[in-house]
Order: sequence, then structure tokens, then C-alpha cells
Amino acid sequence: MTETLNDPAATSVPQDFDALKRPASPSAVRSRGLRLQTLMRLRWLAIIGQSLALITVSGLLDFSLPVAQSFALVAAAVLLNLYLMQRYPNDTQLPEHMAMFLLGFDIVQLAGLLALNGGLENPFAVLMAVPVVVGASLLPPRPTIALGILACALASLLAFWHLPLPWIGNQPIDLPHLYVAGIWLAILCTVAFTAIYVWRVAEEAQTLSDALTATELVLARETHISDIDGLAAAAAHELGTPLSTIALVVKEMQRDAPEGSDAEDLRLLADQVARCRTILRKIGSLGDDGAAPFARQSLGELIAEAASPHRDFGVEIQIEKYGNGTPEPAWRRSPGILYGLGNIIENAVDFARNRVDITARWDSETVSITIRDDGRGIPIDILPRLGQPYLSIRSGRDDPAHALDRKGLGLGIFIAKTLLERSGATISIRNAQEADGGAVITISWPRATLDAAAVN
Repeated sequence: MTETLNDPAATSVPQDFDALKRPASPSAVRSRGLRLQTLMRLRWLAIIGQSLALITVSGLLDFSLPVAQSFALVAAAVLLNLYLMQRYPNDTQLPEHMAMFLLGFDIVQLAGLLALNGGLENPFAVLMAVPVVVGASLLPPRPTIALGILACALASLLAFWHLPLPWIGNQPIDLPHLYVAGIWLAILCTVAFTAIYVWRVAEEAQTLSDALTATELVLARETHISDIDGLAAAAAHELGTPLSTIALVVKEMQRDAPEGSDAEDLRLLADQVARCRTILRKIGSLGDDGAAPFARQSLGELIAEAASPHRDFGVEIQIEKYGNGTPEPAWRRSPGILYGLGNIIENAVDFARNRVDITARWDSETVSITIRDDGRGIPIDILPRLGQPYLSIRSGRDDPAHALDRKGLGLGIFIAKTLLERSGATISIRNAQEADGGAVITISWPRATLDAAAVN
């Protein structure tokens, strides 16, 4: 099994899932945007902080500083917020260029305050990184890079052009140029590394959110199908009674009807009634043997149902069960467990050479299912990352070079792993140590968890 990430589209994933595929353009990576209300609240906090700092330094500490010019810059931020409040609704989703402009204004306004109050010697100079970090968390890379370049350029200018830092006794403080250069470098590093880190975390969070949405779609579809099976069985049962009445009436009419066209019509009607009965029996069987959404299902029945769609593809599926003197576990049929297990079995079949072995073991403590194929195994560089969404490692079983074409979405094993872990399972993935190789996936549950599920 060279790759255990099955294409979700091939495993009955809903059509809604197509919208969750990774977009090709970088600007489309983020589906979320920056709300105007969020940005305005952040600016109000900045305005309050800047005002308190100016009042404290000029009033309480009695330092000499350009108060009028400084408060003029604060007033500019206030006027911008008031204008935005009047011009746009609070729930406005900002387009990319507008969000970049507003964050750029915050950088320029803060740089102006720093230029009037000591430049990079001012301890608040580190706040230059804040608008860039906000942009990195919510905007695509291109506008974030533009904001970072603007912040770094203004920080570089502040290292040379600024008014003296307000200080005790109105005596200007003279910091060594090397120390100021260190502050400049620290600010640039803060802007760069913090923005990159926040952008990466935000991207992974969005990717995980999309993958979990796909998982919910799959689970909803499987549950819906199970519910339809149950409803179909109930409908077949209800239709059985009137159909029996029709069959009885046709039989009585055939007995009394003379030979001729009427008798032929009655025979045709009887044949069609019999055909309807056969169809209803097939539909009614959908609700039997654990297929109803709340029916009990043993471990062996679960494995058989999960493996059934993947037989007759030229790969033998061998199922073995071993109980350690305890009854075989059974619980309510779970579409999530069924889909997750079926997805893993399908991948094993896809990448096996000739055979897939499924072994179920249980005792008083644990219940486990081990799925092993006789394929080439999982590439060693991919093995530690299995289970991550959008892991692109698709490789065909018939590829003699065992090359990866980097087209898979990687959601198959993520969805299966998520659904199984929701049931309390732990999943172990490794390569077999034997000469014939192959991948080995073990799914384990605490016996107490399954017993509790059976009761509930």
C-alpha cells in the first residue's frame, strides 16, 4: 500500500466537497476575510493606548514632547474610524485592497508618532509589527508582504530621522548607534518572523477547518443513506399488505375468468404483482441485519459490510477473527465507523498486489482491527505525516517507478482517522517488517468504550 490517502471523490464524498479543494491561486487560499468592525475595534484600542501614553508622558511625567502634533496624528485615526462608521456597515467584509490600505494607514500613523517621540529609541517601536501580524493572520501572502515591506522601510527611516526621545529634565538621551542598530534589526526580525509564523498557523487552521467540514459532509451523507435504507424498508413493509390483497384478488379473478384476452391480461397482472413482491423483498432487506441506522452490529458484521464493496477487484480480502474467551463485541451501527473502516480497506485494496488481510482481535480490555496489504508499503518520508489534511502523495499501484505525482488531496485518511477517533479509537500506521512488505494499519478501541456505546 504505497499510499493510504484515497481520493475522496472515489469514496462517495458528496459533491459539496469539490468546493473544499485547495485553490490554485495564493490569493484564494483564505476563504475568511477581515471584518471592518474588527479592524475598527483594534484601532480604537490603539487610539486609547496612544492617548494614555501621551497624557502620561506629558502630564504625569512632565516630559517635553510635541503634544499638538502627536495628538493630531491620534485625531487622524479617530477621524478615519468615524468616517468608516458613517460610510460602511459594521459587518462589512473588507476587500483585500481596502484591508491592506487601512492596515497600512495604521503603520504610517504609528511611524509618525514614533518620529515625533524618539524613533526607534522609543520602547513602543515594537508595535510597528502589530498591523503586519494582523494582516498575516487574515490576508493572503501578497498584501501581507506589502505591509511587511512598508513597516520595515519606515522602521529604517526612523533609525535616522526622528525627534529626540522625551526624557527626564528635558535632557535628550543619546543611545549608542550600535544599540539603535540592534533595535532596528530586532524590529525587522520581529516583523518578518512573527508575520511568517502567524501566517503559517492561520493557513493550517483554515486547512484543518476545511478538512473537518469535508468530514462532516461525509458523515452526514453516510447517515442520510442509512436513514434512507431504513425508510425504504419501512415503506416496503407498509406496501406489502395492499400488494398481498391485490395478488389475492387477481388469483380469484383468474380462477373464474374464461380463456381469452381477459385471462391473458390477468396472467400478465399476476406476473407484475409477483415482480413487485420481489422488488419489495429486496428493498425490505435494506433494513435487515443491522443496516437500519440504530440496529446493533457485531464486529464481524462491521468488517464484512465495510469490505463488501471492495471485493471482486482482483485482490483477495481475507478476514480472520480471534476472541480471547470473551463474547464478540457488538454495538449500534455507526456510519462514521463504517465509512472510516471502509476507506482504509479500499486504500489497502487499491495498493495491494494480490491480498489484503483483515484481522479482528478482542479480549476483556481492548478490541482491534488490523488491515495489512502486500503492496510496497508507505514511503518512509511520508509515514510520519499521514493523517494530515491536504497531504499530496498520490501514487498508483501500477507505477513501476513508485513515483509520487503530487495530485492527491490527502483527505481520505484524514477523514477516516477523524471519524474513527471520534468513536474512541486509536490508529497506528506502520510498514510491515516481513520480506513481503506492505502497510499495516491497526485500529484499537478500549472494550469499555464499545460496551458503553452498545448500552447507549
